[in-house]
Amino acid sequence: MPRLLTKGFASIVLAVFVLSCGRFETLDLPVDVVFSGGTIHTGEDDRPVVDAVVVKDGRIVYAGPMKGLGRYKPARTIDLDGAHMYAGFTDSHAHLYGIGRREMTLNLEGIPSLEGLIARIAKEAKAHPQGAIVGRGWIETNWIEGRFPTREDMDRAAPGRIVLLRRADGHALVASSAALKAAGIDSDTKDPQGGRIERDRQGRATGMLIDNAMGLVAGLVAQPRGDARRSALVKGAAVMARYGWTGIHNMSVSADDVQVLENMADQGDLPVRVYNAIDEGDMRLLAGGPRRAGNGRVITRAVKIYMDGALGSRGAAMLAPYNDAPGTSGLMLRGEEESVQLFSRALRDGIQICAHAIGDAANRSALDWMAAAFAAVPQDKRPVADPRWRIEHAQMLQPVDIPRFAKLGIIPSMQPSHAIGDLHFAARRVGTKRLRGAYAWNSLINAGSIIPAGSDAPVERGDPRIEFYAAITRRDLNGYQGKNWHKEEAVDRVTALKMLTLWPAYASFREDELGTISVGKRADFSVFADDLMTMPAKGIPHVKVVMSVVDGKVVYASDASSS
Repeated sequence: MPRLLTKGFASIVLAVFVLSCGRFETLDLPVDVVFSGGTIHTGEDDRPVVDAVVVKDGRIVYAGPMKGLGRYKPARTIDLDGAHMYAGFTDSHAHLYGIGRREMTLNLEGIPSLEGLIARIAKEAKAHPQGAIVGRGWIETNWIEGRFPTREDMDRAAPGRIVLLRRADGHALVASSAALKAAGIDSDTKDPQGGRIERDRQGRATGMLIDNAMGLVAGLVAQPRGDARRSALVKGAAVMARYGWTGIHNMSVSADDVQVLENMADQGDLPVRVYNAIDEGDMRLLAGGPRRAGNGRVITRAVKIYMDGALGSRGAAMLAPYNDAPGTSGLMLRGEEESVQLFSRALRDGIQICAHAIGDAANRSALDWMAAAFAAVPQDKRPVADPRWRIEHAQMLQPVDIPRFAKLGIIPSMQPSHAIGDLHFAARRVGTKRLRGAYAWNSLINAGSIIPAGSDAPVERGDPRIEFYAAITRRDLNGYQGKNWHKEEAVDRVTALKMLTLWPAYASFREDELGTISVGKRADFSVFADDLMTMPAKGIPHVKVVMSVVDGKVVYASDASSS
Protein backbone atom coordinates (compact mmCIF):
# COMPACT_ATOMS: atom_id res chain seq x y z
CA MET A 1 0.00 0.00 0.00
CA PRO A 2 1.53 3.36 -1.00
CA ARG A 3 2.71 5.75 1.67
CA LEU A 4 2.57 9.50 1.21
CA LEU A 5 5.50 11.28 2.84
CA THR A 6 5.32 14.86 4.04
CA LYS A 7 7.18 17.53 2.14
CA GLY A 8 9.79 17.95 4.89
CA PHE A 9 10.35 14.27 5.41
CA ALA A 10 10.63 13.69 1.65
CA SER A 11 13.41 16.28 1.45
CA ILE A 12 15.29 14.63 4.32
CA VAL A 13 15.01 11.23 2.64
CA LEU A 14 16.39 12.58 -0.62
CA ALA A 15 19.22 14.44 1.13
CA VAL A 16 20.27 11.29 2.98
CA PHE A 17 20.15 9.38 -0.29
CA VAL A 18 22.38 11.92 -2.03
CA LEU A 19 24.90 11.89 0.83
CA SER A 20 24.94 8.10 0.91
CA CYS A 21 25.85 8.10 -2.76
CA GLY A 22 28.73 10.47 -2.14
CA ARG A 23 27.10 13.21 -4.20
CA PHE A 24 26.53 16.75 -2.95
CA GLU A 25 24.22 18.07 -5.67
CA THR A 26 21.93 20.96 -4.91
CA LEU A 27 18.26 20.03 -4.73
CA ASP A 28 17.35 22.93 -7.01
CA LEU A 29 14.60 21.64 -9.30
CA PRO A 30 11.17 21.82 -7.63
CA VAL A 31 8.79 19.10 -8.80
CA ASP A 32 5.35 17.95 -7.69
CA VAL A 33 5.80 14.28 -6.89
CA VAL A 34 8.24 11.39 -7.04
CA PHE A 35 6.99 7.79 -7.37
CA SER A 36 9.40 5.09 -6.24
CA GLY A 37 9.68 2.03 -4.03
CA GLY A 38 8.06 -0.42 -6.43
CA THR A 39 8.46 -1.82 -9.92
CA ILE A 40 7.63 0.73 -12.61
CA HIS A 41 6.79 -0.82 -15.98
CA THR A 42 7.37 1.80 -18.65
CA GLY A 43 5.84 -0.04 -21.60
CA GLU A 44 8.93 0.86 -23.63
CA ASP A 45 10.46 -2.09 -25.44
CA ASP A 46 14.09 -1.01 -24.92
CA ARG A 47 13.71 -0.08 -21.24
CA PRO A 48 10.75 -1.96 -19.74
CA VAL A 49 11.42 -1.19 -16.05
CA VAL A 50 12.69 1.83 -14.10
CA ASP A 51 13.08 2.64 -10.40
CA ALA A 52 11.50 6.07 -10.13
CA VAL A 53 9.30 8.59 -11.91
CA VAL A 54 9.25 12.35 -11.34
CA VAL A 55 6.22 14.48 -12.23
CA LYS A 56 5.83 18.23 -12.65
CA ASP A 57 2.71 20.03 -13.87
CA GLY A 58 1.09 16.75 -14.80
CA ARG A 59 3.95 15.61 -17.05
CA ILE A 60 6.73 13.09 -16.58
CA VAL A 61 10.09 14.88 -16.30
CA TYR A 62 12.20 11.89 -15.27
CA ALA A 63 11.90 8.11 -15.48
CA GLY A 64 14.96 6.13 -14.58
CA PRO A 65 17.22 4.79 -11.81
CA MET A 66 17.16 6.09 -8.25
CA LYS A 67 20.58 7.67 -8.65
CA GLY A 68 19.05 10.25 -11.00
CA LEU A 69 16.75 11.71 -8.34
CA GLY A 70 19.38 13.86 -6.65
CA ARG A 71 18.63 17.03 -8.57
CA TYR A 72 14.89 17.08 -7.81
CA LYS A 73 13.12 18.64 -4.85
CA PRO A 74 9.65 17.07 -4.66
CA ALA A 75 6.69 18.54 -2.87
CA ARG A 76 5.59 14.98 -2.21
CA THR A 77 6.98 11.47 -2.49
CA ILE A 78 4.80 8.43 -2.98
CA ASP A 79 6.32 5.18 -1.82
CA LEU A 80 4.76 2.40 -3.94
CA ASP A 81 5.59 -0.03 -1.13
CA GLY A 82 6.45 -2.86 -3.50
CA ALA A 83 3.49 -2.37 -5.84
CA HIS A 84 3.70 -2.39 -9.65
CA MET A 85 3.02 0.76 -11.65
CA TYR A 86 2.09 0.87 -15.34
CA ALA A 87 1.17 3.55 -17.82
CA GLY A 88 -2.48 4.42 -17.27
CA PHE A 89 -4.86 1.73 -18.44
CA THR A 90 -7.47 3.01 -20.91
CA ASP A 91 -10.77 1.29 -21.66
CA SER A 92 -11.00 1.70 -25.43
CA HIS A 93 -14.72 1.00 -25.62
CA ALA A 94 -17.19 1.63 -22.83
CA HIS A 95 -20.31 3.65 -22.07
CA LEU A 96 -19.71 5.97 -19.13
CA TYR A 97 -23.31 7.00 -18.58
CA GLY A 98 -24.43 3.37 -18.68
CA ILE A 99 -21.78 2.39 -16.14
CA GLY A 100 -23.12 5.00 -13.77
CA ARG A 101 -26.73 4.06 -14.37
CA ARG A 102 -25.91 0.44 -13.62
CA GLU A 103 -24.94 1.54 -10.13
CA MET A 104 -28.15 3.53 -9.70
CA THR A 105 -30.87 1.31 -11.20
CA LEU A 106 -32.03 -2.32 -11.18
CA ASN A 107 -28.93 -4.38 -12.00
CA LEU A 108 -29.70 -7.86 -13.33
CA GLU A 109 -26.12 -9.11 -13.71
CA GLY A 110 -25.59 -12.66 -12.54
CA ILE A 111 -29.26 -13.69 -12.51
CA PRO A 112 -28.83 -17.50 -12.68
CA SER A 113 -32.08 -18.53 -14.36
CA LEU A 114 -35.36 -17.33 -15.81
CA GLU A 115 -37.10 -18.19 -12.57
CA GLY A 116 -34.47 -16.16 -10.77
CA LEU A 117 -35.24 -13.20 -13.03
CA ILE A 118 -38.96 -13.51 -12.36
CA ALA A 119 -38.33 -13.64 -8.61
CA ARG A 120 -36.09 -10.57 -8.79
CA ILE A 121 -38.71 -8.57 -10.69
CA ALA A 122 -41.44 -9.67 -8.32
CA LYS A 123 -39.33 -8.44 -5.41
CA GLU A 124 -38.75 -5.12 -7.17
CA ALA A 125 -42.47 -4.76 -7.90
CA LYS A 126 -43.32 -5.31 -4.25
CA ALA A 127 -40.70 -2.83 -3.07
CA HIS A 128 -41.82 -0.20 -5.60
CA PRO A 129 -45.57 -0.62 -6.23
CA GLN A 130 -45.83 2.39 -8.56
CA GLY A 131 -44.25 3.26 -11.89
CA ALA A 132 -42.40 1.36 -14.56
CA ILE A 133 -39.86 -1.31 -13.68
CA VAL A 134 -36.69 -0.76 -15.70
CA GLY A 135 -33.48 -2.78 -15.48
CA ARG A 136 -30.55 -4.18 -17.41
CA GLY A 137 -28.00 -6.97 -17.29
CA TRP A 138 -29.78 -10.32 -17.77
CA ILE A 139 -28.32 -12.88 -20.13
CA GLU A 140 -30.03 -16.16 -20.86
CA THR A 141 -27.27 -18.22 -22.46
CA ASN A 142 -26.53 -20.21 -19.28
CA TRP A 143 -30.07 -20.43 -17.96
CA ILE A 144 -31.43 -23.93 -17.49
CA GLU A 145 -34.61 -22.82 -19.27
CA GLY A 146 -32.55 -22.16 -22.41
CA ARG A 147 -34.75 -19.38 -23.82
CA PHE A 148 -35.41 -15.67 -23.85
CA PRO A 149 -37.88 -14.30 -21.30
CA THR A 150 -41.34 -13.35 -22.60
CA ARG A 151 -44.12 -10.91 -21.79
CA GLU A 152 -45.92 -13.73 -19.96
CA ASP A 153 -42.91 -14.13 -17.67
CA MET A 154 -42.92 -10.41 -16.95
CA ASP A 155 -46.69 -10.44 -16.36
CA ARG A 156 -46.27 -13.26 -13.85
CA ALA A 157 -43.60 -11.29 -12.01
CA ALA A 158 -45.41 -7.93 -12.02
CA PRO A 159 -49.06 -8.22 -13.17
CA GLY A 160 -50.33 -5.13 -14.96
CA ARG A 161 -47.04 -3.24 -14.66
CA ILE A 162 -44.89 -1.75 -17.39
CA VAL A 163 -41.67 -3.78 -17.32
CA LEU A 164 -38.71 -3.08 -19.62
CA LEU A 165 -35.56 -5.15 -19.07
CA ARG A 166 -32.57 -4.79 -21.38
CA ARG A 167 -30.38 -7.76 -22.13
CA ALA A 168 -26.75 -7.35 -21.01
CA ASP A 169 -25.57 -6.54 -24.55
CA GLY A 170 -27.98 -3.61 -24.80
CA HIS A 171 -29.27 -4.84 -28.17
CA ALA A 172 -32.50 -6.48 -26.98
CA LEU A 173 -35.09 -6.09 -24.25
CA VAL A 174 -38.11 -7.91 -22.92
CA ALA A 175 -41.31 -5.95 -22.37
CA SER A 176 -44.41 -6.86 -20.39
CA SER A 177 -47.90 -7.00 -21.91
CA ALA A 178 -48.70 -3.64 -20.33
CA ALA A 179 -45.63 -2.12 -21.95
CA LEU A 180 -46.48 -3.55 -25.37
CA LYS A 181 -50.03 -2.24 -25.07
CA ALA A 182 -48.88 1.20 -23.98
CA ALA A 183 -46.55 1.35 -26.98
CA GLY A 184 -49.25 0.14 -29.38
CA ILE A 185 -47.42 -3.04 -30.34
CA ASP A 186 -49.70 -5.86 -31.45
CA SER A 187 -49.84 -8.64 -34.05
CA ASP A 188 -50.20 -6.11 -36.86
CA THR A 189 -47.18 -4.00 -35.93
CA LYS A 190 -44.50 -4.22 -38.59
CA ASP A 191 -40.82 -4.67 -37.79
CA PRO A 192 -38.97 -1.34 -38.02
CA GLN A 193 -35.96 -1.01 -40.29
CA GLY A 194 -33.02 -2.62 -38.50
CA GLY A 195 -35.19 -4.15 -35.80
CA ARG A 196 -37.23 -7.24 -35.08
CA ILE A 197 -40.28 -7.96 -32.96
CA GLU A 198 -39.98 -11.57 -31.87
CA ARG A 199 -43.26 -13.44 -32.42
CA ASP A 200 -44.73 -16.77 -31.39
CA ARG A 201 -46.22 -19.32 -33.78
CA GLN A 202 -49.50 -17.42 -33.84
CA GLY A 203 -47.74 -14.21 -34.83
CA ARG A 204 -48.16 -12.52 -31.47
CA ALA A 205 -45.37 -10.42 -30.02
CA THR A 206 -43.48 -12.42 -27.40
CA GLY A 207 -42.22 -9.29 -25.66
CA MET A 208 -38.68 -9.59 -27.03
CA LEU A 209 -37.65 -6.55 -29.07
CA ILE A 210 -34.35 -6.69 -30.97
CA ASP A 211 -32.17 -3.68 -31.86
CA ASN A 212 -34.18 -0.87 -33.50
CA ALA A 213 -37.45 -2.44 -32.34
CA MET A 214 -36.52 -1.29 -28.84
CA GLY A 215 -37.24 2.22 -30.04
CA LEU A 216 -40.94 1.36 -30.13
CA VAL A 217 -41.06 1.44 -26.31
CA ALA A 218 -38.45 4.13 -25.72
CA GLY A 219 -41.08 6.76 -25.02
CA LEU A 220 -42.55 4.85 -22.08
CA VAL A 221 -39.81 5.96 -19.71
CA ALA A 222 -38.57 9.54 -19.54
CA GLN A 223 -34.83 9.91 -20.03
CA PRO A 224 -32.85 12.45 -17.95
CA ARG A 225 -31.66 15.43 -19.95
CA GLY A 226 -28.90 17.97 -19.55
CA ASP A 227 -27.32 18.32 -16.12
CA ALA A 228 -29.72 15.72 -14.72
CA ARG A 229 -27.35 13.18 -16.28
CA ARG A 230 -24.39 14.41 -14.27
CA SER A 231 -24.93 12.11 -11.29
CA ALA A 232 -24.64 8.99 -13.47
CA LEU A 233 -21.52 10.34 -15.18
CA VAL A 234 -19.96 11.15 -11.81
CA LYS A 235 -20.77 7.67 -10.55
CA GLY A 236 -19.45 6.01 -13.70
CA ALA A 237 -16.16 7.93 -13.59
CA ALA A 238 -15.64 6.98 -9.95
CA VAL A 239 -16.23 3.32 -10.78
CA MET A 240 -13.68 3.45 -13.61
CA ALA A 241 -11.03 5.03 -11.40
CA ARG A 242 -11.68 2.47 -8.66
CA TYR A 243 -11.02 -0.37 -11.09
CA GLY A 244 -7.66 1.11 -12.11
CA TRP A 245 -8.63 2.79 -15.36
CA THR A 246 -7.26 6.26 -16.00
CA GLY A 247 -9.06 6.80 -19.29
CA ILE A 248 -12.08 5.73 -21.29
CA HIS A 249 -13.06 5.89 -24.94
CA ASN A 250 -16.68 6.80 -24.33
CA MET A 251 -19.01 5.41 -26.99
CA SER A 252 -22.41 6.56 -28.32
CA VAL A 253 -22.25 9.83 -26.41
CA SER A 254 -25.14 12.27 -26.52
CA ALA A 255 -24.72 16.02 -26.98
CA ASP A 256 -25.95 16.46 -23.41
CA ASP A 257 -23.24 14.20 -22.04
CA VAL A 258 -20.51 15.95 -24.03
CA GLN A 259 -21.50 19.26 -22.47
CA VAL A 260 -21.79 17.85 -18.95
CA LEU A 261 -18.42 16.09 -19.21
CA GLU A 262 -16.74 19.23 -20.53
CA ASN A 263 -18.18 21.20 -17.63
CA MET A 264 -16.96 18.59 -15.16
CA ALA A 265 -13.48 18.68 -16.69
CA ASP A 266 -13.29 22.46 -16.65
CA GLN A 267 -14.41 22.47 -13.01
CA GLY A 268 -11.87 19.82 -12.01
CA ASP A 269 -14.57 17.27 -11.18
CA LEU A 270 -13.69 14.51 -13.66
CA PRO A 271 -11.20 11.95 -12.29
CA VAL A 272 -10.56 10.04 -15.54
CA ARG A 273 -9.60 11.04 -19.07
CA VAL A 274 -12.50 10.81 -21.57
CA TYR A 275 -12.31 10.46 -25.35
CA ASN A 276 -15.81 10.79 -26.81
CA ALA A 277 -17.35 9.13 -29.86
CA ILE A 278 -20.68 10.90 -30.26
CA ASP A 279 -23.99 9.68 -31.63
CA GLU A 280 -24.35 10.02 -35.38
CA GLY A 281 -27.24 12.45 -34.96
CA ASP A 282 -25.00 14.90 -33.08
CA MET A 283 -22.28 15.33 -35.72
CA ARG A 284 -22.97 19.06 -35.64
CA LEU A 285 -20.87 19.14 -32.47
CA LEU A 286 -17.78 18.55 -34.60
CA ALA A 287 -18.51 21.20 -37.20
CA GLY A 288 -15.62 23.26 -35.86
CA GLY A 289 -13.27 20.31 -35.51
CA PRO A 290 -12.25 18.30 -32.41
CA ARG A 291 -13.38 19.64 -29.03
CA ARG A 292 -11.17 19.82 -25.93
CA ALA A 293 -11.95 20.70 -22.34
CA GLY A 294 -10.20 20.58 -18.98
CA ASN A 295 -6.65 20.76 -20.38
CA GLY A 296 -7.32 17.75 -22.57
CA ARG A 297 -9.17 15.77 -19.90
CA VAL A 298 -12.12 15.54 -22.35
CA ILE A 299 -11.63 15.29 -26.12
CA THR A 300 -14.45 14.77 -28.62
CA ARG A 301 -13.48 13.98 -32.22
CA ALA A 302 -15.19 10.72 -33.24
CA VAL A 303 -18.63 9.52 -34.30
CA LYS A 304 -20.08 6.13 -33.36
CA ILE A 305 -22.32 4.32 -35.86
CA TYR A 306 -23.98 0.91 -35.78
CA MET A 307 -23.67 -1.60 -38.60
CA ASP A 308 -25.55 -4.45 -36.89
CA GLY A 309 -26.72 -5.85 -33.57
CA ALA A 310 -25.24 -8.38 -31.14
CA LEU A 311 -24.46 -12.09 -31.40
CA GLY A 312 -26.26 -13.16 -28.24
CA SER A 313 -29.58 -11.70 -29.36
CA ARG A 314 -29.00 -12.93 -32.94
CA GLY A 315 -28.88 -9.38 -34.24
CA ALA A 316 -25.29 -9.59 -35.51
CA ALA A 317 -25.41 -9.61 -39.32
CA MET A 318 -23.99 -12.89 -40.62
CA LEU A 319 -23.14 -14.00 -44.16
CA ALA A 320 -25.01 -17.25 -43.51
CA PRO A 321 -27.98 -18.06 -41.24
CA TYR A 322 -27.56 -18.76 -37.55
CA ASN A 323 -27.07 -22.43 -36.74
CA ASP A 324 -29.63 -22.33 -33.94
CA ALA A 325 -32.10 -20.09 -35.83
CA PRO A 326 -31.92 -20.91 -39.56
CA GLY A 327 -34.64 -18.40 -40.32
CA THR A 328 -32.43 -15.39 -39.63
CA SER A 329 -29.00 -14.09 -40.53
CA GLY A 330 -29.20 -11.12 -38.17
CA LEU A 331 -29.87 -7.46 -38.84
CA MET A 332 -28.01 -4.84 -40.84
CA LEU A 333 -28.87 -1.51 -39.28
CA ARG A 334 -27.82 0.70 -42.20
CA GLY A 335 -27.38 0.59 -45.97
CA GLU A 336 -24.48 1.11 -48.34
CA GLU A 337 -25.42 4.42 -49.96
CA GLU A 338 -26.10 6.31 -46.72
CA SER A 339 -22.98 4.84 -45.14
CA VAL A 340 -20.57 5.74 -47.96
CA GLN A 341 -22.01 9.27 -47.98
CA LEU A 342 -21.48 9.58 -44.22
CA PHE A 343 -17.98 8.15 -44.43
CA SER A 344 -17.03 10.50 -47.26
CA ARG A 345 -18.31 13.50 -45.31
CA ALA A 346 -16.33 12.36 -42.26
CA LEU A 347 -13.14 12.13 -44.32
CA ARG A 348 -13.64 15.65 -45.69
CA ASP A 349 -14.36 17.00 -42.19
CA GLY A 350 -11.54 15.16 -40.41
CA ILE A 351 -13.90 13.12 -38.22
CA GLN A 352 -12.91 9.69 -36.89
CA ILE A 353 -15.44 6.92 -37.51
CA CYS A 354 -16.03 4.21 -34.90
CA ALA A 355 -18.27 1.60 -36.52
CA HIS A 356 -19.93 -1.10 -34.39
CA ALA A 357 -19.74 -4.36 -36.35
CA ILE A 358 -20.03 -7.83 -34.82
CA GLY A 359 -21.19 -10.28 -37.52
CA ASP A 360 -18.99 -11.28 -40.46
CA ALA A 361 -21.42 -9.67 -42.93
CA ALA A 362 -21.40 -6.38 -40.99
CA ASN A 363 -17.61 -6.38 -40.75
CA ARG A 364 -17.19 -7.08 -44.45
CA SER A 365 -19.65 -4.32 -45.34
CA ALA A 366 -17.88 -1.87 -43.03
CA LEU A 367 -14.54 -2.64 -44.67
CA ASP A 368 -16.05 -2.40 -48.18
CA TRP A 369 -17.87 0.88 -47.53
CA MET A 370 -14.91 2.49 -45.78
CA ALA A 371 -12.71 1.49 -48.71
CA ALA A 372 -15.24 3.07 -51.08
CA ALA A 373 -15.09 6.33 -49.11
CA PHE A 374 -11.28 6.29 -49.15
CA ALA A 375 -11.41 5.93 -52.94
CA ALA A 376 -13.99 8.71 -53.27
CA VAL A 377 -12.08 11.25 -51.16
CA PRO A 378 -8.39 11.42 -52.11
CA GLN A 379 -5.84 12.24 -49.42
CA ASP A 380 -5.28 15.79 -50.66
CA LYS A 381 -8.96 16.48 -49.91
CA ARG A 382 -8.68 15.30 -46.30
CA PRO A 383 -7.62 17.51 -43.36
CA VAL A 384 -6.38 14.40 -41.52
CA ALA A 385 -3.96 12.28 -43.53
CA ASP A 386 -4.31 9.26 -41.21
CA PRO A 387 -7.99 9.13 -40.14
CA ARG A 388 -7.48 6.09 -37.87
CA TRP A 389 -11.00 4.82 -38.40
CA ARG A 390 -12.05 1.97 -36.15
CA ILE A 391 -14.34 -1.03 -36.27
CA GLU A 392 -15.64 -1.59 -32.77
CA HIS A 393 -15.86 -5.26 -31.69
CA ALA A 394 -14.83 -6.93 -35.01
CA GLN A 395 -15.95 -10.17 -33.37
CA MET A 396 -16.87 -12.50 -36.23
CA LEU A 397 -14.60 -12.27 -39.26
CA GLN A 398 -14.09 -14.35 -42.34
CA PRO A 399 -10.35 -15.18 -42.36
CA VAL A 400 -9.98 -13.60 -45.81
CA ASP A 401 -11.07 -10.25 -44.33
CA ILE A 402 -8.51 -10.23 -41.49
CA PRO A 403 -5.57 -8.74 -43.47
CA ARG A 404 -7.85 -6.04 -44.93
CA PHE A 405 -7.85 -4.14 -41.63
CA ALA A 406 -4.12 -3.39 -41.76
CA LYS A 407 -4.14 -2.88 -45.52
CA LEU A 408 -6.85 -0.22 -45.24
CA GLY A 409 -5.46 1.28 -42.04
CA ILE A 410 -8.63 0.44 -40.10
CA ILE A 411 -8.20 -0.32 -36.41
CA PRO A 412 -10.02 -3.32 -34.89
CA SER A 413 -11.09 -2.11 -31.43
CA MET A 414 -11.91 -5.26 -29.46
CA GLN A 415 -13.01 -6.37 -26.01
CA PRO A 416 -11.23 -9.47 -24.64
CA SER A 417 -13.96 -10.22 -22.10
CA HIS A 418 -16.47 -10.77 -24.92
CA ALA A 419 -14.49 -13.83 -25.93
CA ILE A 420 -14.60 -15.41 -22.48
CA GLY A 421 -18.32 -14.73 -22.11
CA ASP A 422 -19.37 -15.69 -25.62
CA LEU A 423 -17.44 -18.98 -25.57
CA HIS A 424 -20.39 -20.51 -23.74
CA PHE A 425 -22.85 -19.92 -26.58
CA ALA A 426 -21.08 -18.77 -29.76
CA ALA A 427 -20.65 -22.29 -31.14
CA ARG A 428 -24.42 -22.85 -30.81
CA ARG A 429 -25.13 -19.59 -32.61
CA VAL A 430 -22.77 -19.91 -35.57
CA GLY A 431 -21.26 -23.41 -35.50
CA THR A 432 -17.62 -24.32 -34.97
CA LYS A 433 -16.34 -23.58 -38.50
CA ARG A 434 -17.08 -19.88 -38.22
CA LEU A 435 -15.14 -19.66 -34.96
CA ARG A 436 -11.87 -19.68 -36.90
CA GLY A 437 -12.25 -15.96 -37.48
CA ALA A 438 -13.87 -15.14 -34.15
CA TYR A 439 -12.15 -12.85 -31.63
CA ALA A 440 -9.03 -13.31 -33.78
CA TRP A 441 -6.60 -11.14 -31.83
CA ASN A 442 -3.34 -12.80 -32.80
CA SER A 443 -4.35 -13.24 -36.42
CA LEU A 444 -5.16 -9.53 -36.73
CA ILE A 445 -1.94 -8.50 -34.98
CA ASN A 446 0.17 -10.86 -37.07
CA ALA A 447 -1.44 -9.34 -40.16
CA GLY A 448 -0.20 -5.91 -39.11
CA SER A 449 -3.03 -4.47 -37.00
CA ILE A 450 -2.97 -3.01 -33.53
CA ILE A 451 -5.86 -3.78 -31.17
CA PRO A 452 -6.90 -1.20 -28.59
CA ALA A 453 -8.74 -3.22 -25.96
CA GLY A 454 -11.80 -2.26 -23.95
CA SER A 455 -14.58 -3.78 -21.93
CA ASP A 456 -17.86 -2.53 -23.46
CA ALA A 457 -19.11 -1.89 -19.93
CA PRO A 458 -21.88 -1.98 -18.82
CA VAL A 459 -22.29 -4.91 -21.25
CA GLU A 460 -19.39 -6.51 -19.36
CA ARG A 461 -18.17 -5.72 -15.84
CA GLY A 462 -15.61 -3.16 -17.04
CA ASP A 463 -12.57 -4.31 -15.07
CA PRO A 464 -9.08 -3.99 -16.62
CA ARG A 465 -7.87 -7.00 -14.67
CA ILE A 466 -10.49 -9.18 -16.36
CA GLU A 467 -9.63 -7.74 -19.78
CA PHE A 468 -5.90 -8.43 -19.28
CA TYR A 469 -6.64 -11.96 -18.04
CA ALA A 470 -9.01 -12.69 -20.93
CA ALA A 471 -6.49 -11.47 -23.50
CA ILE A 472 -3.68 -13.75 -22.28
CA THR A 473 -5.72 -16.86 -21.41
CA ARG A 474 -8.83 -16.86 -23.63
CA ARG A 475 -10.52 -18.71 -20.76
CA ASP A 476 -13.48 -17.82 -18.58
CA LEU A 477 -12.97 -16.80 -14.97
CA ASN A 478 -13.22 -20.44 -13.89
CA GLY A 479 -10.42 -21.44 -16.27
CA TYR A 480 -12.74 -23.08 -18.81
CA GLN A 481 -11.97 -22.83 -22.50
CA GLY A 482 -13.61 -25.75 -24.26
CA LYS A 483 -12.99 -27.17 -27.71
CA ASN A 484 -12.68 -25.17 -30.91
CA TRP A 485 -12.01 -21.91 -29.07
CA HIS A 486 -8.69 -21.37 -30.82
CA LYS A 487 -6.35 -20.89 -27.89
CA GLU A 488 -3.69 -19.73 -30.35
CA GLU A 489 -5.54 -16.40 -30.58
CA ALA A 490 -4.58 -15.52 -26.98
CA VAL A 491 -1.81 -12.92 -26.79
CA ASP A 492 1.35 -12.65 -24.69
CA ARG A 493 1.50 -10.31 -21.71
CA VAL A 494 3.61 -7.64 -23.39
CA THR A 495 1.00 -7.43 -26.14
CA ALA A 496 -1.86 -7.39 -23.63
CA LEU A 497 -0.23 -4.43 -21.89
CA LYS A 498 -0.02 -2.53 -25.17
CA MET A 499 -3.67 -3.34 -25.86
CA LEU A 500 -4.60 -1.48 -22.67
CA THR A 501 -2.07 1.37 -22.78
CA LEU A 502 -0.14 2.34 -25.92
CA TRP A 503 -2.59 1.15 -28.54
CA PRO A 504 -5.59 2.99 -27.03
CA ALA A 505 -3.40 6.10 -27.07
CA TYR A 506 -2.72 5.63 -30.79
CA ALA A 507 -6.39 4.93 -31.52
CA SER A 508 -7.24 8.33 -29.96
CA PHE A 509 -4.40 10.26 -31.65
CA ARG A 510 -2.54 10.65 -28.34
CA GLU A 511 0.45 8.31 -28.59
CA ASP A 512 2.74 11.33 -28.08
CA GLU A 513 1.05 12.07 -24.75
CA LEU A 514 -0.13 8.75 -23.35
CA GLY A 515 0.49 5.01 -23.40
CA THR A 516 3.99 4.64 -21.94
CA ILE A 517 5.87 6.01 -18.95
CA SER A 518 8.19 8.29 -20.89
CA VAL A 519 9.60 11.76 -20.33
CA GLY A 520 7.28 14.40 -21.71
CA LYS A 521 4.14 12.30 -21.56
CA ARG A 522 1.23 12.91 -19.23
CA ALA A 523 1.55 11.32 -15.81
CA ASP A 524 -1.26 8.77 -15.98
CA PHE A 525 -0.53 5.57 -14.03
CA SER A 526 -2.34 2.41 -12.96
CA VAL A 527 -0.88 0.69 -9.89
CA PHE A 528 -1.56 -2.91 -8.84
CA ALA A 529 -0.32 -4.88 -5.85
CA ASP A 530 1.28 -7.66 -7.91
CA ASP A 531 3.06 -8.01 -11.24
CA LEU A 532 0.63 -8.57 -14.12
CA MET A 533 3.59 -9.57 -16.28
CA THR A 534 4.66 -12.57 -14.18
CA MET A 535 2.02 -13.51 -11.60
CA PRO A 536 -0.12 -16.65 -12.11
CA ALA A 537 -2.83 -15.83 -14.61
CA LYS A 538 -5.67 -17.13 -12.45
CA GLY A 539 -4.89 -14.48 -9.83
CA ILE A 540 -4.98 -11.49 -12.17
CA PRO A 541 -8.75 -10.81 -11.96
CA HIS A 542 -8.38 -10.56 -8.18
CA VAL A 543 -5.15 -8.57 -7.84
CA LYS A 544 -5.59 -5.50 -5.69
CA VAL A 545 -5.95 -2.13 -7.39
CA VAL A 546 -3.64 0.10 -5.35
CA MET A 547 -3.92 3.44 -7.09
CA SER A 548 -5.07 5.34 -10.18
CA VAL A 549 -3.19 8.51 -11.11
CA VAL A 550 -4.20 11.07 -13.75
CA ASP A 551 -2.04 14.08 -14.60
CA GLY A 552 0.14 13.20 -11.62
CA LYS A 553 -2.71 13.37 -9.13
CA VAL A 554 -4.04 10.35 -7.25
CA VAL A 555 -7.71 10.00 -8.26
CA TYR A 556 -8.20 6.68 -6.46
CA ALA A 557 -6.21 4.94 -3.74
CA SER A 558 -7.06 1.76 -1.88
CA ASP A 559 -5.63 3.47 1.18
CA ALA A 560 -8.04 6.37 1.73
CA SER A 561 -5.28 8.44 3.27
CA SER A 562 -3.53 8.47 -0.10
CA SER A 563 -6.34 10.16 -2.00
